[in-house]
Amino acid sequence: MAVHAEGIVAIVIFYLLILGVGIWAAWKNKNSGVSEGQDRSETIMVGGRDIGLFVGGFTMTATWVGGGYINGTAEYVYLPDFGLAWAQAPFGYALSLVVGGLFFAKPMRSRGYVTMLDPFQQIYGKRMGGLLFIPALMGEIFWSAAILSALGATLSVIVDIDINMSVVISALIAIFYTLVGGLYSVAYTDVVQLFCIFLGLWVSVPFALSNPAVSSISVTAKEAVYQTPWLGKIDSADTWMWIDNFCLLMLGGIPWQVYFQRVLSASSATYAQVLSFIAAAGCLVMAVPSVLIGAIGASTDWNQTTYGAIPPKEKDQSDMILPIVLQHLCPPWISFFGLGAVSAAVMSSADSSILSASSMFARNIYQLAFRQSATDREIVWVMRITIFVFGALATAMALLTGTVYGLWYLSSDLVYVIIFPQLLSVLFIKGTNTYGSVAGYVFGLLLRIGGGEPYLKLPPFIYYPGWVQQEKIHHLTGDVEYFIQQRFPFKTVSMLASFLGNVAISYLLKYLFESGTLSHKYDFMDAVVSKHSKEIMDKTTLVSSDNIILSEMAPVKTHLSNSLAGTFTNTEALSDDDESSPESLNNHHE
Repeated sequence: MAVHAEGIVAIVIFYLLILGVGIWAAWKNKNSGVSEGQDRSETIMVGGRDIGLFVGGFTMTATWVGGGYINGTAEYVYLPDFGLAWAQAPFGYALSLVVGGLFFAKPMRSRGYVTMLDPFQQIYGKRMGGLLFIPALMGEIFWSAAILSALGATLSVIVDIDINMSVVISALIAIFYTLVGGLYSVAYTDVVQLFCIFLGLWVSVPFALSNPAVSSISVTAKEAVYQTPWLGKIDSADTWMWIDNFCLLMLGGIPWQVYFQRVLSASSATYAQVLSFIAAAGCLVMAVPSVLIGAIGASTDWNQTTYGAIPPKEKDQSDMILPIVLQHLCPPWISFFGLGAVSAAVMSSADSSILSASSMFARNIYQLAFRQSATDREIVWVMRITIFVFGALATAMALLTGTVYGLWYLSSDLVYVIIFPQLLSVLFIKGTNTYGSVAGYVFGLLLRIGGGEPYLKLPPFIYYPGWVQQEKIHHLTGDVEYFIQQRFPFKTVSMLASFLGNVAISYLLKYLFESGTLSHKYDFMDAVVSKHSKEIMDKTTLVSSDNIILSEMAPVKTHLSNSLAGTFTNTEALSDDDESSPESLNNHHE
């Protein structure tokens, strides 16, 4: 297989297009947000908080519709034992955007946070924020690595160039324009990326459908022609597993900094909600060509194509079904257009995760936990360095480890099991504290890791009810591998245990300290006593205008206020405090 000149040309054109748009966006918005007195570092993280409906809708959709989403949806529809019934990502992520828009976007945006970890640090303190940063960071970096390794696979199908080189070049381009323009570059390149995917895939579908080797997909949906029907079915034994995975996508798709970065950059709380709903529709629309391509793959007599007699599933290449269909079932120019589009898209979806990880690090770890006195310029440089470091880390993982997907599965499970219940507690349950938060964290972690992870060959040490031993046969080598499959919905159960643990332990310790059963000197985390349990922190918002500083506003233990005074400032006076507001006094008289 020689190097395809057309393939390289198509890819170079798409890459230059995306790079050009990224640099243009950075140049166009270089003064945005600065005039309103907003910090440069905040502009990199959330733009000037002026992202409108058009760009916002696209960038929110593109958060999830990246390379992994398109390739993965096609793969599941194509896989013989799964089919459309198991391709849960489109519906799961669409619903996660709906749930996020209904319940989470408004409180987060209206309180003016800058990253997803802000509310955790505000209520549970900076150390706990640092602990919660770990699963969030792992999720973002492994997700970028998974995307980049998918990219390497896609490119190696079309162009016979060294996978490593192609991944490194793609990563460098994405890192470069993210460094230059921050959120604006990421958002504007997302618009181009979605157009590329949409056009690239929809142009290819009719050609692939009309290929003589493909039988009608409406027939193969219900009848077995070359393999089991592609609609797929859910066995009754697997029902709970299916529900577990679906909840994981629907609820575990919310607590990601990539999502909240978009929410927090919207120009108002209502816009943030609308953007989420637009993106939910966008996710479903963008999945349609992927589903069709998976179905086409399942309806093809591969013997009649240039691919060869053995179908992809028997060569363990089903994860590359999308590039394979584009290359072997479409005319050359069309396939290069489609593949160029997909690879550009993949490259462009790695950028937002890297930006998310570095904005959480620069703000919540570097600035709030270590250097409260850091200047804005210093934080901008910390962000630039971490964008580069996290980008390099993701690239290295994509090239060196074969188990990127396994790592990503596990870390996205941890985001669901650990961060989601904490986010729920912070936003909606008054009175949870650091003790509960630590307990919830530990419960969730133990119960999830205890269930094992076949992808990483991690054996379980907790055997949940209904576990079975399965075997996996590698078609090429003929090796048989045994692993434990947990049919119990243990991920969702771990998430609920983490949530209930947080609430129960918080209230228990709050009661013990306040009733005097436990001496105040044991409150070593300063989580109950020093706050006077008057929810002082709830009244403050993390906004960067210095109206009233926390230490002037309420009696707090001094060591707490010194570190926090500069960070959490209050924009409106305490009008919701019963004692002080005139309305409430009038109400008492009536």
